[in-house]
Amino acid sequence: MVSSDVWGESTAATYDEDSAAMFAPEALAPTVDFLAELAGPGPALEFAVGTGRVAIPLARRGIPVTGIELSEPMVARLREKVDEDVVPVVVGDMASTQLSGRFTLVYLVFNTLSNLRTQAEQVACFRNAARHLVPGGRFVIELQIPPLRRLPPGQTAVPFEVSEHRLGFDTVDPATQQLVSHHYWQQPGGTVRHAVGHFRYVWPAECDLMAQLAGLTLQERVADWTRTPFTADSTAHVSVWRSPSR
Repeated sequence: MVSSDVWGESTAATYDEDSAAMFAPEALAPTVDFLAELAGPGPALEFAVGTGRVAIPLARRGIPVTGIELSEPMVARLREKVDEDVVPVVVGDMASTQLSGRFTLVYLVFNTLSNLRTQAEQVACFRNAARHLVPGGRFVIELQIPPLRRLPPGQTAVPFEVSEHRLGFDTVDPATQQLVSHHYWQQPGGTVRHAVGHFRYVWPAECDLMAQLAGLTLQERVADWTRTPFTADSTAHVSVWRSPSR
């Protein structure tokens, strides 16, 4: 078993609502467009497919999509939306679960590489992606840039959302590259719902080395799915690595 948090029933039940901004057309459409262009006719494989936020609209483009997902409750939410023949899913972890087929595209979105909380597991994830690619196939990840530039000396917490109904902040340990996301939602009646996620953050350069160890070559790095140029001030990156043609 990998070191990832395994999301249970309570997290799965509210995941789509809590991540509503990521389901909005202005966020989702560029993601699907980008991946569809790389997948071509497919097939495509999504690591950590979750409730199908990306896989379902990609499949509706006519691209065969298969998912790997560690959380059975998340798969159950996906099944409420589409049947197995639309998006088949294998329950397992993205670092070691192997399927029999090969894919033109393997992708991993929304910072999910960081769910693997050791460097060894993250390297294994890159190798597992490479193992599933056809010659010339691509591996794509979407990942935040660690917020260390926003940390003055002695501070360990960085807010990412402060609004009327939600407070979110990350606590960071630069010595171990561990990051904990804290989420607080105000509920009807004045109660507060709390959730915590544990992650290992990764720099783009470290991702490139992991890709190199897996036999992959960087093809493209941009700041977002609309291909905004990646700069020193970017807060996230979308990176594409390619497997050898032969």
